[in-house]
Amino acid sequence: MVTTYLDHNATTPLRPEAAAAMAAALSTAGNPSSVHASGRQARRVVEDAREQVAALVNAAPADVVFTSGGTEANALALAGMSVRRVLVSAVEHPSVLRAVDAPELLPVDRHGVVRLDALEASLAASAEPALVSVMWAGNETGVIQPIAAIAAVCRRFGAILHSDAVQAAGRIPIDLRSADVQLLSLSAHKLGGPMGVGALIVDPALVLRPILRGGGQERGLRAGTENLTGIAGFGAAAERARALADAARLTLLRDRLERRLHALCPAAPVFGAGASRLPNTSCIGMPGVPAETQVIAFDLAGVAVSAGTACSSGRVTRSSVLAAMGIGDDLASTALRVSLGWTTGEADVERFIEVWTSIYARASGRSTALAAGRAETATLGSRVGKVTR
Repeated sequence: MVTTYLDHNATTPLRPEAAAAMAAALSTAGNPSSVHASGRQARRVVEDAREQVAALVNAAPADVVFTSGGTEANALALAGMSVRRVLVSAVEHPSVLRAVDAPELLPVDRHGVVRLDALEASLAASAEPALVSVMWAGNETGVIQPIAAIAAVCRRFGAILHSDAVQAAGRIPIDLRSADVQLLSLSAHKLGGPMGVGALIVDPALVLRPILRGGGQERGLRAGTENLTGIAGFGAAAERARALADAARLTLLRDRLERRLHALCPAAPVFGAGASRLPNTSCIGMPGVPAETQVIAFDLAGVAVSAGTACSSGRVTRSSVLAAMGIGDDLASTALRVSLGWTTGEADVERFIEVWTSIYARASGRSTALAAGRAETATLGSRVGKVTR
């Protein structure tokens, strides 16, 4: 039974405002594409939500294309552009890394920030049109990328810029009117909306090919009857998240958590701490204790956390993000992601610290006992050796 939920980067609990909007939409009988009164009522629900989602990132409502989630939005952005060169950062979500065949990887520094010199060199190496995809903020470490600087480099070389803002939207300010980003991916369930709905913000100057063909919905870019209930919930959650009301509070809670753990174990690394990060995210290692062991122990204690991304079929696998940052396997294998959200309170952080302390103490005790046993064996062996010589 989970009593402390600290996995908001995987999904955040549904906000009451979103649930209420979805309940209201369930009573709407029409298809948004129908021209009769019921259809027009359903269309109004969709268009109201489109305005709410656009306002979250200061975009034009007409540029919002609803999708089934962030993964489809990323696929539409990368596979829908008629370019052969696609450059993506080495710390992207799998839905970007696998959206097209053999993308060119852009390296990051030890903090997980994209190297601008490498981006510039890659774009300068060829005059062929390019699409660059760099996430606004990381799902594992929370590291925020220098989108304005990246956009400036892309603009200089005539490259199109896409950003996966699934984790950033509703947690830090995003202003598309000044960001010079042509494609932006969003997902409802990361900000308190339902699963199964997202959006791609598309610059109207772009020519994008649909990857899902059929009807003419969503400006012809995404065929299929709109997910009316999900879109209604997305809109309500976006409107609620727009205020960024939790940012300052979550920053304080995250910083307290990291200070307390550092006091308990100065050797516990916080990955990405040298860069700007989302206010809710901490990726921290527990020396000598595999992440999989930690996740299980926390779960047994009623605390929900993650190791790496949540999109790995329920498996704890080697983090490509930490590998790209140059973190060795021994240390990376101990990394746990703690992500706070609108339901998180001081008691949740205190419970996490309590359980973390218990897990580490047990592991340290075993390590100390093993070390003492090895030392005693070595001493005994030395003594025996001296007697038998």
